[in-house]
Amino acid sequence: MSGVRQVRIGPEDAGQRVDNFLMRQLKGVPRSLIYRLLRSGQVRVDGKRTKPPRRLATGETVRIPPVQTRAPQEATPPARLQGELAQRILYEDDRLLVIDKPSGLAVHGGSGLAWGLIEVLRQARPSAPFLELVHRLDRATSGCLMVAKRRSALRELHEQLRTGAVHKRYLALLTGALGRGPIPVEAPLERRSGPAGGVRVASHGKLARTVFRAVARPGGMTLAEADIATGRTHQIRVHAAHLGMPIAGDDRYGERAVNRRLRGLGLKRLFLHAHRLELSAPGTGQPLSIEAPLPDELAAVVAQLQAPQQSNDSTG
Repeated sequence: MSGVRQVRIGPEDAGQRVDNFLMRQLKGVPRSLIYRLLRSGQVRVDGKRTKPPRRLATGETVRIPPVQTRAPQEATPPARLQGELAQRILYEDDRLLVIDKPSGLAVHGGSGLAWGLIEVLRQARPSAPFLELVHRLDRATSGCLMVAKRRSALRELHEQLRTGAVHKRYLALLTGALGRGPIPVEAPLERRSGPAGGVRVASHGKLARTVFRAVARPGGMTLAEADIATGRTHQIRVHAAHLGMPIAGDDRYGERAVNRRLRGLGLKRLFLHAHRLELSAPGTGQPLSIEAPLPDELAAVVAQLQAPQQSNDSTG
């Protein structure tokens, strides 16, 4: 248990969200507790209550209340993951690392999880002065994930995300036949309250835009590329369901009968993969295009779905 702390924000901490700042200050504390501290007003900036998205400025003072932190041994990830993740690095320079996150691994600890991908990376690189997530992916989603290696790079990449200069494209198997050409979905989203949680389309929600394009049409379904102009929680999943064709393997917004049939073809996860990032390299401005190939287990499902079509076509 630590006592009350008054932390003054310096140039290296300026520009980050207050919730992210608290997660770094309170190592091992669940995210749910950090948000509870913010909601209850126990965390204050220059003596005033604050909300999670607020960005901190140089010279401000953050009041951090006493909290019970988790014992260090409870937050230690297994060492075997270090080697596995080292093999999944797609791009790295002295400012940025992009990794192909596996499905099933959370990007960070919290909400009952003692550790996630970022904790594993820090364990593997104990001498690294700075490793922070630039953005997030759902636990069930695989693919391109950016990690900043400098505070200045984190600020620059956040600005690119804010202005739409980073293009993130996903591959998703939609359980329906998507029309030809780009199919834009502009449906505002809000978080559901209550124990069920999740996200829903709501007229008073936050702006969200996804553009779907068909890549292939296996077995009456659609392998689609999803281009997101905003980065809301569960955005692609909810927008796909809003179209009437949820993502295959989605146990929250999907269709049970369809998911059951696909499990018989070997689909044991959400069919959503962050397959491409286009951005400017922090520090140099060099254009970067980084791709994570479709995982073998997802490619195998597409092949299974295509097999009957190919057989039918060959019979003439």
